Amino acid sequence: MDLDDLDWRLMNDWQRALPLVPRPFKVIAEDMNIAESEVIERLQGLLDGGAISRIGATTRPNTLAASTLAAVAAPPEKIDEVAQIINAQDGVNHSYERENEWNIWFVATGPTRAFVDASLAEISSKTGLRVLDLRLVQPFNVDLGFALDGTGEMPPPRPVDESVPLKSTDREIMQALSDGMKAETRPFRTLAEQLGRDEAEVIERIRSLAQAGVLSRIGLIVRHRALGWRSNAMVVFEVPEDEIAEKGHALTKVPGVTLCYRRRAEPDAWPYTLYCMIHGRSRSEALDVLSLARVRAHLCGYDYKVLFSTRCFKQTGALIDRKETA
Repeated sequence: MDLDDLDWRLMNDWQRALPLVPRPFKVIAEDMNIAESEVIERLQGLLDGGAISRIGATTRPNTLAASTLAAVAAPPEKIDEVAQIINAQDGVNHSYERENEWNIWFVATGPTRAFVDASLAEISSKTGLRVLDLRLVQPFNVDLGFALDGTGEMPPPRPVDESVPLKSTDREIMQALSDGMKAETRPFRTLAEQLGRDEAEVIERIRSLAQAGVLSRIGLIVRHRALGWRSNAMVVFEVPEDEIAEKGHALTKVPGVTLCYRRRAEPDAWPYTLYCMIHGRSRSEALDVLSLARVRAHLCGYDYKVLFSTRCFKQTGALIDRKETA
């Protein structure tokens, strides 16, 4: 993929702060000192080339929808067959092969908890495999922002204001942003027309959802693997319950740690409760970040596993509103 400095700047700087105005790409163009039409052309090229997956938003987990991280232990000779079954299931939006006995990991999403539970049950029935249901307990950083300048430094996660009331119509907005907007002069107008609503009203509601942290970020969703960060590790730790919060918050402060959260364990098969993601351009780079993270979060004395991903089977936006995908 032939990218120049402006492409990298566009992707690095606008992952979190898409201007919430009728012509957002005009504001970006003014910041970058180029024409609005060039920003739109570059964005379309990045979409077409796979450098970014969409222009949209990520949503705080289990807000007006449900999700879980799940895994199966597929026989090595059946990994492709099992992955195909999993990826065909409605609501599965991410799936990876990882270096572990539990070798296919995926995120199942849906408008309700019952929908997600039914998806997992159907996957188990069709594959004949146990499915680990590792539900989110506490997010520490889940906005999926990714530094492309090599520093590993990103702004802190957006604070969450749970006092902001949600509306029944928020679900369709969140689904539209999960699906992605077009690279065009007035993307919010097109989104509003799709929903049969007013552009100004939609922009204002998106602003409210973003300020409340319901939308953890809104901007460009990059494909890190396509951009050279191919050594990606999910690291899991077995940590006593009363220490998880302290160590989780400490992990979020380590440059290079891109996600961090607490999940439910399945003690007979998977006792790990504290998770983080590390993205590196090489395995050694990722392991260097892990070494630093273990020291800074005081995790050196705890059992852990490193699960590098070997293949990405699927990466799309979450299923939030069933109507939008019917």
